[in-house]
Amino acid sequence: MSRLQVVSGKGGTGKTTVAAALALALATEGKRTLLVEVEGRQGIAQVFETEPLPYGEHKIAVAPGGGEVFALAIDVELALLDYLQMFYRLGSAGRALKKMGAIDFATTMAPGVRDVLLTGKACEAVRRKDKQGRFAYDYVVMDAPPTGRVTRFLNVNDEVAGLARIGPIHNQAQAVMRVLKSPETAVHLVTLLEEMPVQETADGIAELRAARLPVGRVLVNMVRPALIGDADLGRALDDGGDGTRHAELARTLSAAGLGSARPGGPARRLVDPLLEQAAEYAERHALEAAQREVLAGLGQPLHELPLYAGGMDLAGVYRLSKELRSQGL
Repeated sequence: MSRLQVVSGKGGTGKTTVAAALALALATEGKRTLLVEVEGRQGIAQVFETEPLPYGEHKIAVAPGGGEVFALAIDVELALLDYLQMFYRLGSAGRALKKMGAIDFATTMAPGVRDVLLTGKACEAVRRKDKQGRFAYDYVVMDAPPTGRVTRFLNVNDEVAGLARIGPIHNQAQAVMRVLKSPETAVHLVTLLEEMPVQETADGIAELRAARLPVGRVLVNMVRPALIGDADLGRALDDGGDGTRHAELARTLSAAGLGSARPGGPARRLVDPLLEQAAEYAERHALEAAQREVLAGLGQPLHELPLYAGGMDLAGVYRLSKELRSQGL
């Protein structure tokens, strides 16, 4: 299992929730996991129903079996100050640059440097060891930018090549890429069984492969349960043109205590609305089956995560982590 688990996905697919559930799943059985946020949205705090995360690593959850999940919401300006102190020993001079607005100017004018800082913090956590030589975290999970931007975000070496061909920034980018392009890393993509997210997932996998970044698993989120089998659905919709199936459904409803099956009776009046819903379900079912075929053809391990009808809360995140564990993640 790769120690750096990067989670991306089209907006609206629930990638932050899946990243949080993955961090919990990996922390099961006494492991330590760091969940890293790089977009400044405080999405992790919302998922875990806690206060906005300050800059720093803080324990936010306990996993089944006593494992711990820590979280880090990276502040780019503070990360750059850390970088300036680490490589240039600027200290108070770096803080003065921040007050002057130079830090914000640098990260805005040189987005490649910004990405080096963000990915660099995650990769540093992957490599960090304690005094006994043990890794500080068993796993690091990064809630990464959406699929359309994730390859450029991760491929920081190309981004900074034109900015710094030598020196600390160049060396930092090289160190980051050694982690990101190694077996230590896996980039997972979260999608839905809908045409646009599936297409973006296919495009994202192609871009990641072209950049030689390690593609992990495709996680199909919010999968609706099957309400009726294909055979029963076919029988319900196939009336043969003579109305016999329509009448049979009315009699079945009547036998269930829903009134008379005669024309104009309560059971008979329920048939048309029910068949309309069945037709809508059949159409969606067919579209989802088509998208499954597309995803299956991408050549990556595929996992499906259920839709929870009551919405997603913290208890739901724990249930989702259990589902991920049951599927070998």
